[in-house]
This record gives sequence, C-alpha cells and structure tokens, in this order.
Amino acid sequence: MTMNETEMNRMVSESVTRYLKRSGAEAFKPAAALIDMDGTLLDSMKGHTQAWERMVSEIGIPCTRDEFYLYEGMTGAETINMLFKRAFGREATAQEKTELYARKTGYFNELPRVGIVPGADRVIAELISKGITRVLVTGSGQLSSLERLDSDFPGGFDHKLRITSHNVEHCKPHPEPYLKAMQLAGVEPWESIALENAPLGVKSASDAGAFTIAVTTGPIPEEEMWKAGADMVLPSMERLAELLPALLAR
Repeated sequence: MTMNETEMNRMVSESVTRYLKRSGAEAFKPAAALIDMDGTLLDSMKGHTQAWERMVSEIGIPCTRDEFYLYEGMTGAETINMLFKRAFGREATAQEKTELYARKTGYFNELPRVGIVPGADRVIAELISKGITRVLVTGSGQLSSLERLDSDFPGGFDHKLRITSHNVEHCKPHPEPYLKAMQLAGVEPWESIALENAPLGVKSASDAGAFTIAVTTGPIPEEEMWKAGADMVLPSMERLAELLPALLAR
C-alpha cells in the first residue's frame, strides 16, 4: 500500500525530530547517502546465509542459517573469529580465516546470480538526480558482488567512494566504516543519510552520527532495528523510494 503525501511528510518529520533529539545536531541537511550493499542494494543475503551455514557446519560448528543475518556487517574474518571463539575457545589463525572465507565465497558463487533489492534502483536514481553524493559502506570484500555495482547501478558508485572490508581496522558495529565514509564524502554527520538492513550496520551508522534508515529486507524483526539506533524503519526499499523526495526536501 502506498502512502499519501500527508502520511509521508508526517513520517519524515517525526523521524527527523527523533534524529535531532538523539544526535544533538542542530539541523539535518542531507548531502551524502552512505549505503550498505548486501540486503540493501543486492538481494544476496539468502545466498550468503546459505553459504555460511554450509561452510560452518562442515567444520563442526553448530549453527543456524538465520543467525548469519545478525552478523551482517562484520567482515568475513571477524565472523569466522567470533565463531571459533564461541565453539573452540580460541581465535582463528590468519590462515584459517583466509581459507575458510575463500571456501564460503566459493559456495556463494556456486549459487544463481541474485537480483537487486526491489526499489534499490529507484533510490539510487533519486539520489543521483538530487546531486546527493553516494558512498558504498560494506563489510564485504567479495569481488563478485562489488564488481557488478557498475552494471546494476550505472553511475551510482564511484570506485573512489567505497568503504569495504579492506579499508577499515574495525568493522560494523564499530562506527569507523561510517566515519570513514563521511570523510570520503566530505560531509558532517548531520549531512549524512545511512541506509542499512541489519542491526550491526544500523548501530555503526547511528553511533557515527548519521541519520540512519533501516530497511527490513530480511527476517530480522523491526524492533531490533529500533534498538540498534535507527531513526526510521521501513519495510522495503520501494517504500524508501516513495519517501525519499520528501526526506531530501528537508
């Protein structure tokens, strides 16, 4: 169901008021959009969770497929290290991290090519048309996904405006990825809109001071997004595409 103009303006106003109160910022003037990839732009999380479950089960660590939705935003190495500490009481070696992440990546690449998240192309097109700088902020380093952004979102993401697992010391939920994205874009926190679909990413963006939008494209309950610090929670990227003109008009 689409929203009418009054409903959209009310939601935007309430969300901005929530953000200003939370952040202590005096104004909200969006100039840059800092955007997660998996589950926000690419409909890839089902494939990633399937690949993670397969690899982790093979090495004897009990797991469930859905738990990997909660780890989204962490680098592959950090995820493997966390699982090793939980299951074996020790950290994974550098070799184990490299080899196991490569195995997980191989399993993901065996799956059919995923599409984009419905509405994501409309969101990026709107940001481009309004002159909003776009910065990719992902915990992934998976080339098969990163390389397709140029064809899936033409002109959407300059290669110099991308924060990946290779560019940070601390992954999400630490604020470093979003703070570095703001530096790349040359903006202040109150000039930044962050788009995320998982609690770890929401917390990262919120703690960095960005106006944070969570989109529930997976099985994670809406309440988890609010608890992580979201300023706006939406059911889809299509709904965001409807609301975005009103938000950017702020």
